[in-house]
Amino acid sequence: MQRGLLRKVLVVGALSASALGMAMGAAAADVVKIGVLAPLSGPSASDGADFVKGVELAVDERNAKGGVAGHTFEIISADVKDGSPDNVSSAAQRLINTEGVQVVLTGYASLSLFEVDLFADANMPYISSGPSGSFAGIVSKDPGNYNCCWSLSPSYKGYETDVLPLVEGLIAGGKFKPTGKKLAMISSDNPYSKVISEGMKKSFSAAGWTVTVDEMVPFGPVNDWRAILAKVRQDPPDLVVNTDYQPSNSALFLKQFLEQPTQSLVFLQYAPSVPEFVDLTKEQSNGVLYNLIGGAIDSPGWPRGQEVLKKYQDKFKVASGVYGSALYEEAEMYFAAMEKVGDPKDHDAIGKALGETKFDAAPGPVEFDQATHLAVQDENHIPVTFYQIWDGKRFLIGPRKYATGDFKLPPWIKQ
Repeated sequence: MQRGLLRKVLVVGALSASALGMAMGAAAADVVKIGVLAPLSGPSASDGADFVKGVELAVDERNAKGGVAGHTFEIISADVKDGSPDNVSSAAQRLINTEGVQVVLTGYASLSLFEVDLFADANMPYISSGPSGSFAGIVSKDPGNYNCCWSLSPSYKGYETDVLPLVEGLIAGGKFKPTGKKLAMISSDNPYSKVISEGMKKSFSAAGWTVTVDEMVPFGPVNDWRAILAKVRQDPPDLVVNTDYQPSNSALFLKQFLEQPTQSLVFLQYAPSVPEFVDLTKEQSNGVLYNLIGGAIDSPGWPRGQEVLKKYQDKFKVASGVYGSALYEEAEMYFAAMEKVGDPKDHDAIGKALGETKFDAAPGPVEFDQATHLAVQDENHIPVTFYQIWDGKRFLIGPRKYATGDFKLPPWIKQ
């Protein structure tokens, strides 16, 4: 009798262990892994940290609400380091090959976006907020082959064309008096910086401006800008533009420009949007101009932008850069696709749902161009926003419907 009782206990125990194992397996299957491709080390590490925090914010919110369609989420990050092809390929393949990863999000990985082909070959849903020209160049050749891949960044054409009307509008309004419509252009040897600088030179030249300096530095850390700035000072321009997007390089450029400033407006591409830039320059950044395509609109005229920025600030106790808010919205896009499809493993359906996205996001109303898979950029969708820094704060000076401040002459200009 004792042996019979023991046998029953063993059988019940075995059944319980089996049931527990099945329950644990089901629970594990309910966890969807979100891959984040990011520069977590190297010169753009501050951006990479912003990527991860943006996704973390979205994931924590959703998990606290019980997840989506019966699934909760966890983050798996992969470091692209300096963005070199080898490092990007290695990081992308790691995410593709990690069991349970059903989507990959990024701000940018490589500047040429070659990894889009890796994700297309793997049929892995992939959302980017990086260099959109490269993204469109790949996708537009065969959009149907890239159903997986979408860019929350719209066309960067506005980076090439929209600085001119801003500056000429300031001149026409009497807010800045040029001496000769002269432009000094400095760029970095990478696809992002080069395309923008070439486009800006064309737009200004077509409008009658003279390019007095046209210099390009190798991509990577720059330790001294003084030789280039000496050329700028030989024929003082009305506008100085530097499209090197790395905050430390851009901050050093501004500091060395201010050692002997010319009576020029200074426009710096992207870098001033990164909190690190103001930390490095402090009051020296007063008066600097920059613009953004795809950054959160921090304006009472666009409540969604302020809502996301506040959530980020409240959670992490630091301000979001461009990519914190962008990656939060990428995750929200994926969650909406999951709600529509239900099965995270149905990558074809998820990709289709992503492409049908229409929602009010932090950077503006989002809708996708089906020929390029870029978010649409215009006044009724994601706009080009212009900012000027004063006392460590970024004032949105255009478009006017979102403006939170007016342009003021930088302190180094005496007119």
